[in-house]
Amino acid sequence: MIKYRNLIRPSSIRSMCALENLGMLMTTDLEFVVELNGRLNKCGVISPQFDVSVKEIEPWTTRLLPSRQFGYIVLTSSAGTMDHEEARRKNVGGKVLGFFY
Repeated sequence: MIKYRNLIRPSSIRSMCALENLGMLMTTDLEFVVELNGRLNKCGVISPQFDVSVKEIEPWTTRLLPSRQFGYIVLTSSAGTMDHEEARRKNVGGKVLGFFY
């Protein structure tokens, strides 16, 4: 299987932390290297950053992601930057930064 690598200059470190936690990101001092294990079909930024409680995560996932089986919504909260599944496990809400699948 071919692995794709992209070099990204850090413009927003907070949004990259979720990719690093999912194992899709290797960091160096001044740049990020994203290693995709599969295909990244779409990614997007949500602006303005809406407040989302734990109960509102499910409607956001159905609105932004094509299926429940794959894709992630990136949230930032007082517990750090995380994907929507980790936010459900930790029972925290936050602000929606973006999504990818």
